[in-house]
Amino acid sequence: MGHDLEGREVFIAGASSGMGRAIAIAAARAGAALILLGRNKAGLDITATLAREAAPGCSIRTLVADASDATALAEATAGTDLSQVDTLVNSVGTNIPERAFDQLTTESWQQMIDSNLTAAFNLSKIFLPLMRARENGLIIHIASTAARKPDKSGAAYQATKAGVLSLTHALMEEEWQNGIRATAILPGMTDTPLLDRRPTPVTPEARASALRPEDVAAACLFVLRLPPRAHVAELHIGPSQR
Repeated sequence: MGHDLEGREVFIAGASSGMGRAIAIAAARAGAALILLGRNKAGLDITATLAREAAPGCSIRTLVADASDATALAEATAGTDLSQVDTLVNSVGTNIPERAFDQLTTESWQQMIDSNLTAAFNLSKIFLPLMRARENGLIIHIASTAARKPDKSGAAYQATKAGVLSLTHALMEEEWQNGIRATAILPGMTDTPLLDRRPTPVTPEARASALRPEDVAAACLFVLRLPPRAHVAELHIGPSQR
């Protein structure tokens, strides 16, 4: 669709790899200016390089911070003008190999809450006041089909992704009159580094039939391209071969 996002500024958290990286490349190719946030500087630099190769001349800034740490996130964003960001895409998330409920500890449970849910909260807290001031904004949180349909992804993963989904709906209910929209994208199994954290290795056949990060990026770009009058509450996307 060419450079139809030209003039838009998109903040992508979790941009060091996987879905966040694919979304960054797709948004750059569509003409958006980018601010990329991630914990892994090397991975973030690779994402920025790939996005620039896909869209020479694209404005890209990178910020290194853990979005689950409110203080670190505030410090990382303090010197950056975020007032023109019209879209927040939160692709922060993790899982652990010891994911069954009887394997969870207090520490691993808290780790999952911090990475998957608190990061979504911290990012939303930063951008909501700015979007209210502009009377316009779009927040996209990447959740998971596990938020709606329990599976073997683990109790903490399911609970935290369900929390992200509920948070997204709550933001929409509270903020639509301020011109802010909130969307949750719920991908099924996707071939990202997260697959390598499964307790049982994923078979080549299962990996081959999984979604690609580019598929999730395409779903995200669909939401980004909608006019302000249109709202997608949830977008489910999964592999066609099960």
